[in-house]
Amino acid sequence: MASMGFCASIPYSQKSFTRNLVNPSSSPIPCFDISSKSSFVHHGFSLISSGFQSKSIKTTDVVYARAATEKSIHDFSVKDIDGKDVSLSKFKGKALLVVNVASRCGLTTSNYTELSHIYEKYKTQGLEILAFPCNQFGFQEPGSNTEIKQFACTRFKAEFPIFDKVDVNGPFTAPVYQFLKSSAGGFLGDLIKWNFEKFLLDKNGKVVERYPPTTSPFQIEKDIQKLLAT
Repeated sequence: MASMGFCASIPYSQKSFTRNLVNPSSSPIPCFDISSKSSFVHHGFSLISSGFQSKSIKTTDVVYARAATEKSIHDFSVKDIDGKDVSLSKFKGKALLVVNVASRCGLTTSNYTELSHIYEKYKTQGLEILAFPCNQFGFQEPGSNTEIKQFACTRFKAEFPIFDKVDVNGPFTAPVYQFLKSSAGGFLGDLIKWNFEKFLLDKNGKVVERYPPTTSPFQIEKDIQKLLAT
């Protein structure tokens, strides 16, 4: 398991951890307003992309979406947080909860705490949680992969796989997120709205549900139970 960036594989240095990533004397940087009335929703998906404008649906977009949905997440390979290649086909037969994470968001503490609890409770029943760090929303994941790993594993005891930092929106969107968004659109189209948006996938690697960032992992628990029972 150490090859996939699990907690057991990292040395802990509290001094380095607090200096490089988190100032313990200050509260987490809060997330921006993600209500439907906010300028964030109207103009785009992050401060980085405030100039992004939605475009009309083209025939090529429809063809691409159809091709993407014919795939499964098992068709993709990604890098883990240690820079090693991982084929997601290794998760065949598992229910998956995929989350874009950040270390300095107002949603960080509650999400990491609940994700760790859910993982501990259901990992032996066939659940895997796949965490993808992303710095596109308010620059709230600025650290290196090593710092992100230290943060998640020492502060929240996260034992689920954590992967290389990725883009989830824009021209450099990671292929796995192109697939996820094409498989399950939301009221913002294919945009990831903010940190901690969640996708629930069945044992065949197909998206069955998409949840906005403010949906807590505990609120998803019943859906996870149903999926594991199938």
